[in-house]
Parts: sequence; C-alpha cells; structure tokens
Amino acid sequence: MSDIDFYFDPVCPFAWMTSKWVRKVQAQREYTVDWRFISLRLLNSHIDYDAHFPPEYEAGHTAGLRLLRAAADVRREHGSAAIGPLYHALGTHIFDTEVVPDDAASHGHRGTAEFLGPILEELGLPTHHTAALDDSSFDEEIRTETDQALSLTGKDVGTPIIAFEPPDGVAFFGPVISRLPSDEEAVQLWDNVIGLARFSGFAEMKRSLRELPQLKALGVQEDEVGVQQDWHGGSRRQKK
Repeated sequence: MSDIDFYFDPVCPFAWMTSKWVRKVQAQREYTVDWRFISLRLLNSHIDYDAHFPPEYEAGHTAGLRLLRAAADVRREHGSAAIGPLYHALGTHIFDTEVVPDDAASHGHRGTAEFLGPILEELGLPTHHTAALDDSSFDEEIRTETDQALSLTGKDVGTPIIAFEPPDGVAFFGPVISRLPSDEEAVQLWDNVIGLARFSGFAEMKRSLRELPQLKALGVQEDEVGVQQDWHGGSRRQKK
C-alpha cells in the first residue's frame, strides 16, 4: 500500500510540475508513491477538439494516450516500480530539455517509437514496448484507472489527481503550480494542501493562472535567483 497515488498524463505540463514537487516531498518524508494513469484524451473523448482546443491539443493528448499504453505494457512486464522512473524520464525529455514548437506535428511526435525508443534504452527497458503505442487493447485498462481517479474527486477536474493515504485518506486535483518550490517550501506547501483537503467541507480555492509553468519546453524557466529566463531569445526580466 502506497502513501501517495499519483495519477498522471505524461504530456500534461502541470502534472509534470506537480510531480516534481511531490518527488521533493517524497524524499523528505520518505513516502512511497504509486504512479498511476489518467488520460486527457479519454477524459475529453466526448469533446469536439476542433471546436474547443487549439490544433496541437488533440495531437498532444493522443500522444499522451499512446505513451500510457506503452507504460501499461511496461507495468505488466516489469511491475509498478518501473513507472516512476519511466514517468521521470518521459517528463524530462518532454518538458525539461528544449523548446517545443507549438504545432500538432511536434506534439504528436511524443507518441512515436522514434521518441520513446531511446528513452526505454536509457532506462534499460526493452524497446519492444514501443509496439504498445499502437495497441488500443490497453485503453480499457487506462480508462479504468482514469475512472478510478475521477471517482476520488468528481469529474470536473484534469490532471494530476493525488490520493494521500489511500484508500481511506484524502484525494484532490492538483495543486496547479507554475514553478518548483524549494525543499523547505515543498513540505510547507504539502502540509497546507493536505490540511485543506482533510477538512470535509472544503471543495475549492482558485485564482487565475499568473504565469506559464517554468519549463524549458515552454520557453521559460525560473532560475535560482528569481529571474525568469526566456529560452526563445535569451532575454531576462525580473519577476514582479
């Protein structure tokens, strides 16, 4: 039994940022984390992508589903312990390496064998798992896990979903954070979030998103002195 169940879609930048925060908390509190699946493509299967999203979203979400198929194949063969390192490697290559052009082709590339194969090799995993990218038979397993995540929070949410002390503890969507806290801030934020979630009458606290997630792939990163680096042009501007 894990201390934390973390439901992720590998192409969601906010899930990735939250996962990096959770890993900081995990290291300091010695929590065990079970990395589980939730698919944005399946969550939005009833939505007309052309009418509701920018063009690259459908390609990106589909790539996420394809990567989750491969992750499910890895889990069947190597166990759930393999998913944490796999998600870490996927997120690093997707979000923390280079600026990604904002077009459907670049987002769709993430769901290809050309993208996944080297990552599997990097982890010492067999590259035959790339065959699962096209195997829709894994979708039922991913949908079941997605439904499990939504049963903890209700349906009007996205990724990630976190369950703490399952099955009888608390669960919530998010939190949505745009930058990685320090080690000290990480545990403070965790305790505050869990404190809110433990109050049975608490449902929501929200404010408008103020900045892009501080990730290289999105063109911005927060450095150690609080100055935002623009990875497109190299310019710097002091955060307000």
